[in-house]
Amino acid sequence: MTVIELHDAYIMQDVNTVLQKVTFALEKGEFAYLVGRTGSGKSSLLKTLYADLPLPAGTGSVVGFALPRSGSSSKVPYLRRKLGIIFQDFQLLFDRSVADNMLFVLNATGWTGKARKQQRISEVLMRVGLASVAGKMPHQLSGGEQQRVVIARALLNEPLLLLADEPTGNLDPDVADSIMQLFVEINNAGTAVLMATHNYQIIQQYPRRVLKCEQGHLIDSAVSPFELS
Repeated sequence: MTVIELHDAYIMQDVNTVLQKVTFALEKGEFAYLVGRTGSGKSSLLKTLYADLPLPAGTGSVVGFALPRSGSSSKVPYLRRKLGIIFQDFQLLFDRSVADNMLFVLNATGWTGKARKQQRISEVLMRVGLASVAGKMPHQLSGGEQQRVVIARALLNEPLLLLADEPTGNLDPDVADSIMQLFVEINNAGTAVLMATHNYQIIQQYPRRVLKCEQGHLIDSAVSPFELS
C-alpha cells in the first residue's frame, strides 16, 4: 500500500511556490528523512501532506485520501485520523494532565466508552516508556518525556503514517537518540515515517532514504544519490 503519493505537485507557502513538480511515493512501513535548509519547503510540504495547506497544482494522496485543492474539505478530519503528526514544539495543552491531553484527541476523533479510552491511553503511554506519567502535568516532565508524550498522542489512532517535523530539534544528543530509537521501533512495527530533520548525525547513525528540498525541487536519494551537506 502507498501511504503518500505526489505527482507534479506544487507546494505553496502563502502566495509563494516553495517546491515545484514534486513527485515521490512512500510505501506502507517505509521510513524516509526530509532535509533541506531553513525555508526550503520542508514544513510546507508536511503541512500539505496533512492538509493544513492546499495543493494548488499536481495530484496527491495520503493514506488513500486525495489532498484538497482548496483550504477546506469535509474529508480532512478522516485523513488526519489515519495520520500521526509530531511537532517540534510539542503543542501539548499545559493546563491539563498528560491523560487529559490524550483524552482531548480521542474525544475529537470520535472515540466512545470511558474504559476503552482509558485503556488506549495506558497502552500508548506504556509503548513510549511512560506508563507512570498519566496524572502529571506537562510542565512536570523533561523535554524528552514531553516529546514521548507527543509521540504517544500521535499513536492513539494507530496511524498508517507518522509525519514528524524536527522531533529531536530541541533535545540534547542522548535524549534525541532515545527518541530516534523509539521511531525505529514504531516503524519496525509497520507504521510509515516521514521525518523532517536537520540532524545529519542521526541520519548517519540510522541510514534511510532521504528526500532533500533544494532550490525549489525535491531530490530523492532512492532515484539520485547525493551527499548530505
